[in-house]
Amino acid sequence: MSVPLNILDLVSIREGSTARDAIAESMTSAKLADELGYKRLWFAEHHNTMGLAASATALLISQAASVTEKIRVGSGGVMLPNHSPLMVAEQYGTLANIHGPRIDLGLGRAPGTDGMTAQALARSSAEPQDFAQNIYDMQGWFSETGQAHTMPIKSAVSAGMNVPIWVLGSTMNGASIAGQLGLPFSLASHFAPDQIDIAIKTYRDSFTSDAPTAQIDEPYVMAGINVMVADTDAEAARQFTSVQQMFNDMRTGRRRNLQPPVDPAEISAQGGTSPMLSISAVGSPDTATAQMAEFVQRTGADELITVTYAYDPEVQRQSLKLLADAWF
Repeated sequence: MSVPLNILDLVSIREGSTARDAIAESMTSAKLADELGYKRLWFAEHHNTMGLAASATALLISQAASVTEKIRVGSGGVMLPNHSPLMVAEQYGTLANIHGPRIDLGLGRAPGTDGMTAQALARSSAEPQDFAQNIYDMQGWFSETGQAHTMPIKSAVSAGMNVPIWVLGSTMNGASIAGQLGLPFSLASHFAPDQIDIAIKTYRDSFTSDAPTAQIDEPYVMAGINVMVADTDAEAARQFTSVQQMFNDMRTGRRRNLQPPVDPAEISAQGGTSPMLSISAVGSPDTATAQMAEFVQRTGADELITVTYAYDPEVQRQSLKLLADAWF
């Protein structure tokens, strides 16, 4: 296939296990992804979600980078309203100093949590103009001078690291911001499928390489897709019920860790599959890659970022292997 494949890891905590277990399994999968030839491994920031251990992205990135050699490791993303921009620059500059030029910084404007938790975390504004200025300053801190563009503050640890920045989004607003800033756009289509086509068009139409924040000359899109690959379509569908249960729990307000797979008929009894999961590739290697290729053709994505939840970590790793064998 033509486009690179990446992995988005939310470090899911399965029923009966702990956050420590989830992080250890995530690092084992990171080593495998590195060996299989995946291009990027990103960690998503979430808070007040009991079934996910992806909260401190910079720490997870550092650990994953320390156990891998080639794969790029980054955030998908840092939810900027939760953080001081200077602190983000210092953290990711430190990561680049430690691990070299394999670090990516994906930034989002959403808090990645509920309103009350967002208030407990809030450190900076999510307004588009403030978001743009924060990125501009971070680029200054990553530049050779290490100085923010809008204030006389320097960062020695991020100076000269030139960490590439991506903008994350799921709507036309996020797409427009990414385009106007001249930055690559990571589309959260794996859980927000409603505005995919118009968001990508908006990004490409609004893209300018003349912005002071621009890092690329042409639009560049990474799109998210849920993936479960198994030996047969039936087994993949059964394993995918773990993520279907997770999204049904979100809809009903039920708080559980990642559940074991069930008969797919039980998902119908729970009200069916969440529309949020409509961008998914589930099946045997041939079935799943055909669905992924169709999604690439639809979106014109330059890269795909895959999300694979599995109750059994070995099932998740087998999915990574089968997909890599079929795609690369």
